[in-house]
Amino acid sequence: MESIVTFNGFDAQVIFMIAAEIVLLLLSGIVSSSEVAYFSLSPADIRRLKRSESMASDSAIKLLEKPDMLLATILVANNMVNIGIVVISTYIIDSLFTFHHYKFLVNGVLVTFLLLLFGEILPKMFAQSKNVSIALAISQPLRFMRWLLYPLSYALVRVSNRIGEMAQHNVDISIEDLADAVDMATSGSTEEQKILSGIVNFASREVEEIMRPRMDIVAVEQTMTFSEVREIIISSGYSRLPVYADSLDNIKGTLFVKDLTEHANRGDDFGWQSLIREPYMVPMHKKINSMLEDFRADKVHMAIVVDEYGATQGLVTLEDILEEVVGEISDESDVEESFYQRLNENTYIFEAKTHIIDMLRVLQLDDALFEDVQGRAETIAGLMLEIKRNFLKKGDEITSHNIRFVVMAVEGHRIDKIKVIVRQNEQ
Repeated sequence: MESIVTFNGFDAQVIFMIAAEIVLLLLSGIVSSSEVAYFSLSPADIRRLKRSESMASDSAIKLLEKPDMLLATILVANNMVNIGIVVISTYIIDSLFTFHHYKFLVNGVLVTFLLLLFGEILPKMFAQSKNVSIALAISQPLRFMRWLLYPLSYALVRVSNRIGEMAQHNVDISIEDLADAVDMATSGSTEEQKILSGIVNFASREVEEIMRPRMDIVAVEQTMTFSEVREIIISSGYSRLPVYADSLDNIKGTLFVKDLTEHANRGDDFGWQSLIREPYMVPMHKKINSMLEDFRADKVHMAIVVDEYGATQGLVTLEDILEEVVGEISDESDVEESFYQRLNENTYIFEAKTHIIDMLRVLQLDDALFEDVQGRAETIAGLMLEIKRNFLKKGDEITSHNIRFVVMAVEGHRIDKIKVIVRQNEQ
């Protein structure tokens, strides 16, 4: 029976090639370990390197200043070494053995085993626990290697950046696509999904959608006595109050309750108006992500919302914006209250100022249900007015999308309570 392999014996050239193979495997391991060492450095590790005054740490910091070039240098060097390992391994195997069958298979398995074990797995496992030491030890050789391989590394970085730019230009993900992706992600908790939905919709929402409407603003008149101001502060529990003259359309500033603490026992002769701070005004169609950035940059927590004519439409706070992402924020001073009452399975009574989206979520219906009829209305009362196109009085009814709205209470010209009946039997 013919043997599969014949051993040919060693000669001086083969021994030299084996030595070269061992050196290349060591180089491959060093280069592979440097990749893990540098790109697993934590911010704390980098700060320690910056504080050190050694030449090695200085070289390491300089390498980290251009991570793209560092990675390209490592990849180019590693591939060149690995090519050398493959070529020399093939020569050694061909010199030592004569294969009558399966030559390609034996070559492939043996070379792959050597590269993976000694050039990748063992070095990278070691580098995980000794990343700082390895980064320092190899920093200066890597800088020399970066200089030596600069043309190839530079070309690789340029090509990869160009491909990345082309890929980014061709990717067009809409807010709707992101929202659908969040809706399909059912592995997280309900709270997590609410937060993700809030983040996705954050950039598309406007201030007018989350503001406290004008009719609900608690403010103080500029001519009030100090005792009257104190009563409003105590009854409202707010830390900041708008100050107006004659009407809410003439906002003069903001009164910070903390500014009054040292004057709490003063009489009505105290000129509290001297503590009024400049008002912060925002247009009602401003995006809330931009509003949040303005709040952060200007270090303010409350703004007066105005329309294009400068008339006051509402008030928005930092808390209102944050609640769009994390949900309702309550503290020890908040009184728990619900904006609706459930009468039976299909019947509810809502406050007229309730946001349409909040109502639909209580009813477990699609947020976009009334998009075709709500126009620019944001509240249930506004939706009814938008549909009827006329003033509403107690007892008026409107039906839309199999939902019946009934005006239950009116205060002056202001709708207060609305009964909402879901007509499921007709859906």
